[in-house]
Amino acid sequence: MEKVQKIKEIIAEQLGVDVNEVTEEKSLTDDLGADSLDMVDLVMAFEDEFGIKVEDSDLSKINTVKDIVDLISQRV
Repeated sequence: MEKVQKIKEIIAEQLGVDVNEVTEEKSLTDDLGADSLDMVDLVMAFEDEFGIKVEDSDLSKINTVKDIVDLISQRV
C-alpha cells in the first residue's frame, strides 16, 4: 500500500474521521480535532507501523498531515 494512504488511514482511525477528510493540507488539530493526547497516540502508531522513532522535538513541528508525511518519508 502506498505510504501516504497508510498514513491517512492511521490518522482517520486514530481520530475517528473519514479517511476522505484526511488530506495533506489539513491541520491535525484545527481541521481534524486532534488534541495533545491524540498526537502522542498518532506518533506511537506511526512508530509501530513504519519502524521509526519520532523525537519530542519533531512532534512540535507536526501541524498538518503533510508534516507527518514529510517526516516519515525522511525516516523510512
